[in-house]
Amino acid sequence: MSKTHNSSAVCYISVDVETAGPHPNHFALLSIGACVVSDLDRSLYLELQPDCPAYEPQALEISGLSLETLAEDGIPAEEAMRQFDGWLSANTPPDEKPVFVAFNAAFDWMFIHAYFHKYLGHNPFGHCALDIKALYMGATGVGWEETSHNAISQQLGLPTHLEHHAFQDALDQAMIFRKILDLKK
Repeated sequence: MSKTHNSSAVCYISVDVETAGPHPNHFALLSIGACVVSDLDRSLYLELQPDCPAYEPQALEISGLSLETLAEDGIPAEEAMRQFDGWLSANTPPDEKPVFVAFNAAFDWMFIHAYFHKYLGHNPFGHCALDIKALYMGATGVGWEETSHNAISQQLGLPTHLEHHAFQDALDQAMIFRKILDLKK
């Protein structure tokens, strides 16, 4: 028995992060970019003070972020997560549930999920995460090897350059997500 999905019951939130390394157990979440997929002007960008000193040089090279600068100018991690939680509440209609959307969602999700629980004791997304790469595979029938940011962007007629800046990447992946949803119309 097939059910029709009522997309009005959810609010898709595009989220991207930049980090000091590959996992939240030993490496800090450094920046968060987010936007409402249906309205890119409803967006958020936060830079966090590192909550641990460990880092992988390649991670910082990719993002261009500096642990020293963030230690001085960033927001304490707990406050950043409170701001993100408040932004989600303000930008998710009361009758809708926020759904975390990301490009290769497993990476971004593990940091956001860990930080929400570490600092606030809950994750406002619950267990609702959607991976853009997997969605594209299902929508088009391509294999995993054809789901790079560049390949998908090119196929959808969107800019192909990945900035590795959480705010811009959240906006870019929201546009990719919207185009994929349009494929099914």
